[in-house]
Amino acid sequence: MTFNSIGLDIKQTKGLSDDLNNLLANFQVYYQNLRGIHWNIKGKRFFDLHVKFEELYTDANMKVDFIAERVLTLGAIPLHTFEDYAKNAQVPVGKNVSMDEDAVTLIINSLTELLKIERYILEKSSLANDEGTNSMMSDFITEQEKTVWMMKAWLGESI
Repeated sequence: MTFNSIGLDIKQTKGLSDDLNNLLANFQVYYQNLRGIHWNIKGKRFFDLHVKFEELYTDANMKVDFIAERVLTLGAIPLHTFEDYAKNAQVPVGKNVSMDEDAVTLIINSLTELLKIERYILEKSSLANDEGTNSMMSDFITEQEKTVWMMKAWLGESI
């Protein structure tokens, strides 16, 4: 095995970098969805949701940066074009979403996809002894599970 300067197997970090780039693409779509619903939300719940969506997109923007910096830390180049994001993302694109329940459902569906990717990365980073990626995925998962629970509760649904 050949190790990089942070002590991780180079082949494993290449795979993790690819996976993190996939997560980055998906987070960028999620982020843009949040911006769109923040701008376009209508109805009696406008004031509450407008603020909540801003909170979520601010958090997503920070996570995008964390993911890109982790890719760089592992020695790869983060994706950075809309073409790459669209080509690699599984998160649903929310176009012209303006109704409250549709917006919250889009968030739930987006986070569900992100959680699948993050759990996959968590498993691979654990096997690679990559505590930096592992810790980041664990933190993301914990926060997003809570957000899914809260959004489903807002809809009157159970997990």
